Amino acid sequence: MHWILMVGYGAALFFICAFSIGQANLAIHYLRRRKATVPPPTPPEWPHVTVQLPVYNEQYVIGRLIDAVVAIDYPADRLEIQVLDDSTDETVGIIAQKSAHYQAQGVDIRHVRRTKRSGYKAGALQYGLAQGKGEIMAIFDADFLPDKNFLKAVVPHFSDPSIGMVQTRWTHINEGYNLLTRLQAFALNAHFTIDQSGRQAAGSFINFNGTGGAWRKSCIEDAGGWHYDTLSEDLDLSYRAQLRGWRFHYLEADCSPAELPVLMPAIKSQQYRWNKGAAETARKHLVQVLGSSLAPATKLRAAMHLLNSSVFVLLFIAAMISVPLLSIKASNPSLQLFFHLGSVFILGFLAIGMYYWVSSRALHPHHTFGYFIWRFPLFLALSMGLSLHNSIAVVEGFLGIRTPFVRTPKFNITSANGSWRGKHYLEKKWSPIVLMEGLLALYFGYGIYLGLRLADYGLMGFHLMLALGFGYVCIVSLKPLGHAD
Repeated sequence: MHWILMVGYGAALFFICAFSIGQANLAIHYLRRRKATVPPPTPPEWPHVTVQLPVYNEQYVIGRLIDAVVAIDYPADRLEIQVLDDSTDETVGIIAQKSAHYQAQGVDIRHVRRTKRSGYKAGALQYGLAQGKGEIMAIFDADFLPDKNFLKAVVPHFSDPSIGMVQTRWTHINEGYNLLTRLQAFALNAHFTIDQSGRQAAGSFINFNGTGGAWRKSCIEDAGGWHYDTLSEDLDLSYRAQLRGWRFHYLEADCSPAELPVLMPAIKSQQYRWNKGAAETARKHLVQVLGSSLAPATKLRAAMHLLNSSVFVLLFIAAMISVPLLSIKASNPSLQLFFHLGSVFILGFLAIGMYYWVSSRALHPHHTFGYFIWRFPLFLALSMGLSLHNSIAVVEGFLGIRTPFVRTPKFNITSANGSWRGKHYLEKKWSPIVLMEGLLALYFGYGIYLGLRLADYGLMGFHLMLALGFGYVCIVSLKPLGHAD
């Protein structure tokens, strides 16, 4: 039995290390990339643009979104706004009032309602696509506040007929609200600096992030339109379009501000959708990617991109095995060489550390290494604490288990004074996963005790981050429960 555990542990560490090295490779491409090129010239005639706002029960943020989109600087006779509203609460009335107000001022804004919420967000986007007048389709989720110059920064890039999608970098209007928002920003900033820019510099696939970007309508149609057989309709369409030969462009310097979730249940809902959707998309497209005529390096990066959510499963497996491994190691001195090989994990740790360090310095050059050393382990601990929840999502995705699209609640919290208390959309159910997270905190606490008793300190830091991560996730998952609407 101990050989099964050892092989499973070694395999998990190997693939985690390989993924980490892949991320470090993207950081190298990011650092080597050419300096930003001169933006394309203003088109002689601005194309017609449809801005799509897919909405479902967003009463706290929908008003500010509509106001921000109406304020975008673009020729009025070339701009159409679709509020794709599947809501069932007060949001409907707010949108109706806002739409009527702006229609009276001559704004081309439509309040689009479907009789049935089939396909969730993807279904709403496809429904609006069929009716939209624009050559370019810009998309914003309800928690975004697009800059007034968004369209004039993005649209000129479509003068290249091979460009099918242009994505901007997300920024965060409430990054400093609490520890959760700071750590989310830490992770997202890495994706929107290293991942997107690094892949673009390497000539590899990048992806539309679901919002804060724009599509050429003919690209969407050529790729088969919006599908809703995955929870990541954005990633799915991105791969279908790029496999058809369309090129994507990422604008790191142009930003789309958004509100981060401030509560753990909301973060879990978002993480579940992202990780399960990525696994569903991998299940759908991985074989096609590997069998395509893409360059080998492009195939490899695309495969790793599709499989990156699997790291949570590997991390959880390695973590669970690591505790009994302490006893196996102590009772089998002849296996010391195998355990020394486990130090490959250090290489992976350094590689992923480089990835996040480059990201941190790129966006915040004033941040010291001391700041990073404090923030990075906290982020790792939170990621470890979410590994059970996210592993369940990934496994369900690969097994083809279908679940509904669950929105991430937003509460219009833009400063430290904002509050979610007393608002709708709060999590009201006890989840068995939260109890399991609490038990896992105790399990890894036992791992710390066992390491001390056996005088084996090699996994002490790992078990400490696991115990703190699971304990923290468990506690903050319970925070909203019991608060009345």
